[in-house]
Amino acid sequence: MQKSKLTLYIFIALVLGIVTGYLYNIKVIDGINNKISAAEANIKTIGIRLTGLKDTATTEYKRLKVVRTQQVKQRTDANAAREDKLEGFTILSDIFLRLIKMIVAPLVFTTLVVGVAKVGDIKAVGRIGGKTLLWFLSATLVSLLLGMLLVNLFEPGQTMHLALPDSHLGTDIKKSAISFKDFVGHVFPRSFIEAMANNEILQIVVFSLFFGVATASIGDKGQLVIRAMDAISHVILKITGYVMKLAPLAVFGAITAVVAKEGLGIISTYATFIGEFYFSLILLWMIIIAAGFFVLARRVFTLVNNIKDAMLVAFSTSTSEAAYPRVLIELERFGCNNKIVSFVLPLGYSFNLDGSMMYMTFASLFLAQAYGIHLSFSHQLSMLLVLMLMSKGIAGVPRAALVVIAGTLGMYNIPEAGLALLIAIDPLMDMGRSATNVLGNVMATAVVSKWEGELAD
Repeated sequence: MQKSKLTLYIFIALVLGIVTGYLYNIKVIDGINNKISAAEANIKTIGIRLTGLKDTATTEYKRLKVVRTQQVKQRTDANAAREDKLEGFTILSDIFLRLIKMIVAPLVFTTLVVGVAKVGDIKAVGRIGGKTLLWFLSATLVSLLLGMLLVNLFEPGQTMHLALPDSHLGTDIKKSAISFKDFVGHVFPRSFIEAMANNEILQIVVFSLFFGVATASIGDKGQLVIRAMDAISHVILKITGYVMKLAPLAVFGAITAVVAKEGLGIISTYATFIGEFYFSLILLWMIIIAAGFFVLARRVFTLVNNIKDAMLVAFSTSTSEAAYPRVLIELERFGCNNKIVSFVLPLGYSFNLDGSMMYMTFASLFLAQAYGIHLSFSHQLSMLLVLMLMSKGIAGVPRAALVVIAGTLGMYNIPEAGLALLIAIDPLMDMGRSATNVLGNVMATAVVSKWEGELAD
């Protein structure tokens, strides 16, 4: 399948998915959605009445708690029924994502070992790592600051005027831990096999760095390992080509499921928030491309054109991980040295999530505005720094952005229950975040390659 045909097929799958999802929503899912909406409305009404009752020992309070539990069960049952109806579509994207996850861990290990071993010198590894982290840190700060500035400019939450909920009302999203011990445990593997099995990219990177440096240090014997790893990586890239042929089916399944589940109405309901966030993402894209232009000149536009397939896959499947193998191939075709690509790109998937960074500040301050909670400029800056620290190394965590936001809200007395506003539209937001993460990591890799003089013309 030629590259141009793949792009066309993915786009066709995207359009067909939207149409199919809309029809499926009207014909099959609408009744279930009505049950979910009714249960959620009842839960909200009961929550307000519970908030007004100060004495928790009264018969009325206990009765309302029982009724609320029943409504929550009805909502859960209806959600399960909806997922069953969508199973035929979600299975398509699940198969593709499982195959991609099958590839990513061994691909990161083999390419990174070869890259580090070819660099050979520990000082060179440190120099490349320093330049890489400088770009990552700068991009993260720009993304967070841009999100903060634009949410203050647009003020999408001001029109919502939500009442502060009672403390016992919340969501089921697990809050992110920020302890140093947890962070260390997420970075350093206790078992390489476990890290590979769980697709813990950052842990694989740490082991690969040790393995690559050690391979380079044993001289001629290490050349055998390098040649073997290089051959294995090319085999895996060949497998990638086979898997990518399934991308249009995965895109169709993923988009159909999202539209069928939420309906096109979700876009009109949250049109302001969604529109302003995507406008902000476009501005971020322009900044990333402009920054790349200063280093790569006009070639930056060729690079963006080359990765459109990968970005489209990431957008449609709501995961930047799905684009990783394709991005690896396109960067090497662009002229980046594989030792730089295999070093920078895996790090980017843990430390350089530009789209997610912007969403975290945008969404957190949106909720503060929705509840009428004023945060001073200094508080917003401190939130920005907290989000930057909490988000590092969470790549691969399900609904990672929501997990980090949940862990941050309590620090600023913003009700966790507000996350319910984001859960409904998170799949739509995640699509834009994922595509942006891909663009940010591609640009970082190409720029570091240029800085190192390892970019072919």
